[in-house]
Amino acid sequence: MTPQQTRERKPGRTRRAIIAGAVALTLSAGGATAWALDRFVVQHVEIADVSAYEASQAGISSGTSTNTSTGTSTGTVAGTASGSGGAVTTDTSYVSGSSNISISTVTTGSGDDTVTYYVADVVLDDATTLQSAFANDSFGENITETTSAIAEANSAVFAINGDYYGFRDTGIVIRNGVVFRDEGARQGLAFYRDGTVQVYDETTTTAGQLVAEGVWNTLSFGPSLLDNGEVAEGIEDVEVDTNFGNHSIQGEQPRTAVGIIDDNHLVFVVVDGRSPGYSAGVTMTGLAGIMQGLGATTAYNIDGGGSSTMYFNGGLVNNPLGGDRERGTSDILYIAQ
Repeated sequence: MTPQQTRERKPGRTRRAIIAGAVALTLSAGGATAWALDRFVVQHVEIADVSAYEASQAGISSGTSTNTSTGTSTGTVAGTASGSGGAVTTDTSYVSGSSNISISTVTTGSGDDTVTYYVADVVLDDATTLQSAFANDSFGENITETTSAIAEANSAVFAINGDYYGFRDTGIVIRNGVVFRDEGARQGLAFYRDGTVQVYDETTTTAGQLVAEGVWNTLSFGPSLLDNGEVAEGIEDVEVDTNFGNHSIQGEQPRTAVGIIDDNHLVFVVVDGRSPGYSAGVTMTGLAGIMQGLGATTAYNIDGGGSSTMYFNGGLVNNPLGGDRERGTSDILYIAQ
């Protein structure tokens, strides 16, 4: 398994606060401190108008809707029934044409061992319906907005947080068919235009080759959770890189994951955590088990902790860190209304 570059955070503190604190404590030289703040805190905008850039590069297929059917449900999501433009939206579902989304809430355990997670079962009429968007419609490092803010800016009916590409300067970043970064470093996830989704080794290919093969979006985080429907080996041993503010992603944590059931049939899971009595979070193996139980044959872990967020029909589905406190992220995956 290739090294993963990921990170989580302690409850009640922002990622930037952690990084700034770590820098202040560990680096006494002013020049080194300034470098670290510049690298991990200060915004570096490479593309200021992503929408225009994407249009100039390839043209963008406009997204429509999603489809879904779910399993065990023990709750509902706030919302109002509505219909516009042929789409029908309820508290927990969205149907437009042959695409649909279905949201369910699952609670297991009791007391401090309670785990609460949210499932979006999605069937797409076309793979390009699932799109990506960046914070502030800008590409670069340390640029953040909440998942909800990015979703609203892109008229999304459904969204989850992405891979937080902007916290690192490596990885293959292809979004909406356009290449933004080509620095292969880890195990990635590729969404193809034909509806297939595959885990791949970024270090054995290039972004240009992937686009030529029909890749529409990529995620660069990991690890892969399932191999041919079985829990992947070694996922409890994955550690982060040496970036300031990073530490192990193991233990019971809030999580976000993508699972593949069939072509154009996806399942997205957000597990809340760090909130005793409401949701403790899950380990990597626990997350893999959830994805396996939902019928996924391939599943992939993406950014977690306070970033783990699901948005539907104008509001939050989950309860980040038990206090509806969204943390800024650099990107989302979404389905437009």
